[in-house]
Amino acid sequence: MADRHDIFATGDSASAVLPRKATIPVRLRRRDRFLSGNIRATLRYIRSIAAVLLVWHLLALWIGNHVLLPAPDRVARSMYRLWAGGDFIEDYLLSAQRLLTAYGAAALAAVTLGVTMGLNRIANEFLDPVVELLRPISALAWIPLWLAVIGISSTLPYFVIFYVALFPFLLNTIGGVRGADPLLIRAASTMGVSARVIVRRVVLPDALPSVLTGARLAMGGAWMALIASELIGSPNGLGFSILFFGATLRTADMIAVIAVVAFSGYLTDLLLRLLQRRLTPWKA
Repeated sequence: MADRHDIFATGDSASAVLPRKATIPVRLRRRDRFLSGNIRATLRYIRSIAAVLLVWHLLALWIGNHVLLPAPDRVARSMYRLWAGGDFIEDYLLSAQRLLTAYGAAALAAVTLGVTMGLNRIANEFLDPVVELLRPISALAWIPLWLAVIGISSTLPYFVIFYVALFPFLLNTIGGVRGADPLLIRAASTMGVSARVIVRRVVLPDALPSVLTGARLAMGGAWMALIASELIGSPNGLGFSILFFGATLRTADMIAVIAVVAFSGYLTDLLLRLLQRRLTPWKA
């Protein structure tokens, strides 16, 4: 028979006798759910890509002309050859620099304007008509005017990307600021918290999920604007490479560049989604 001091042990002796059931299983379950979720997402991604490659391969076999539609293996060899050369890397880095610079400028301007318009009625009444007049106009509609005034130059993509990325950021920021919980704002005001602190500690954290959603929408638009502007009015970059390879009937190289753009866009969106989960875990 076990000693009564072993059964009714307390303190350090109790922790030695009784198993720890509370923390370890919970941590293991969380880790298992995280790993299983990532594995399932990876398998879904691989399955989708495999289906697209299979359909692509069958279409290439049916057409039977690698100039019109090259097979995936030919495009893969072209992609390897492009990355092995220095010119394509320079074009990729140049386009990435344009994208990130214009996107960052649009984010800064949109968040500043969005917070101002969301909190200040006078500023909103003054700026909202301008925003609503400009927002329906496609950025491509400004390109002929830009080319007539400035000509073909490397500055056009910056303008187009900024213009396209600005409005999703701006509207989501305004909506997030206006959707901040009024109970939290009144509670902070009742406790004597200053307006600046309320904006920084209450309004902005509450608006963050909406702002990050706008960031994802703006990034998708920024990639499309980058390629469109470089196709039309830039002497270099990924869009220019697509135009050049298409004009010289190097279809495999052209599709390889398009695939690089697609994977780059997916990667940036994935990074923004990870940032969204990290900064707003209650919305994940």
